[in-house]
Amino acid sequence: MEDHEPYLREAIALSRSAMEHGNEPFGALLARDGEVILRAENSVFTGHDMTNHAEMNLIKLAARHYDAAFLADCTVYTSTEPCAMCAGAIYWSGVGRMIFACSEVRLGEIAGIGLNVPSRAILQTGARVVTVLGPSLEEEAADVHREFWPKHLGKA
Repeated sequence: MEDHEPYLREAIALSRSAMEHGNEPFGALLARDGEVILRAENSVFTGHDMTNHAEMNLIKLAARHYDAAFLADCTVYTSTEPCAMCAGAIYWSGVGRMIFACSEVRLGEIAGIGLNVPSRAILQTGARVVTVLGPSLEEEAADVHREFWPKHLGKA
C-alpha cells in the first residue's frame, strides 16, 4: 500500500510557506512514480490574482511541462481539499488522482469561508474518473489554518 503521508506533509509545509510569504495557507504538489515533480503554493496576495490558488498554480505549471497522457499517471497532493475552481482545473488537466489533507468542511469550520462544495461532487460528474482520497492528516493540516484565518479575518 502506498504511503501518502510524506507527500501530504510536504503539501502542508508548502501551505505554511505560502503563509510565511504573505499569502493564504495552501500548498500542492504533483507526484509520479513516487517522485515529486512539481510544487506550488498559494500566491493570491503577492500575485494580485484571486485565482492563484496552490492547485491552480500547480496545474498551470504542469500544463506547461506535460501532456494529459503523462498527467493521467500523476497524483496531486493538496494541503486542503480543492475548491470548485481548482477541482475543475484538476479534471481538465487530465490528472488521474488527487489526495487532500484538510477537508473543505474543516476549513469552513475554522475560516467560515469557501463555496462548501466537496471536490468529489465536482469530479464525479466528469466523463473520466479522477480518484479522490482524503481527508488524511486533517488536524495536522488544520493547524496552519487555525494559525492564519482568525488573524486574517480579524477574529483573533
